[in-house]
Amino acid sequence: MNINSWQSRITVNPQQCGGRPCIRGMRIRVTDIIDLLASGLNKEQIIEELPDLEQEDIEAALRYVSAKFDHPVIAA
Repeated sequence: MNINSWQSRITVNPQQCGGRPCIRGMRIRVTDIIDLLASGLNKEQIIEELPDLEQEDIEAALRYVSAKFDHPVIAA
């Protein structure tokens, strides 16, 4: 996956899922994927649970979360 191509897989629509980031306009939130990974499921198991997902969607969710937490820390 291209380093920036993941961004096209993450959509935010104020009329869907309370404006939370979703995968490709579906009602599968980024947090749903992260929660499943945190519960111990691997990528293949997540795709079995949510067959509309693609492997690249899971990678995009991880990159999205990583980008949100990667911010500069300003020390006073």
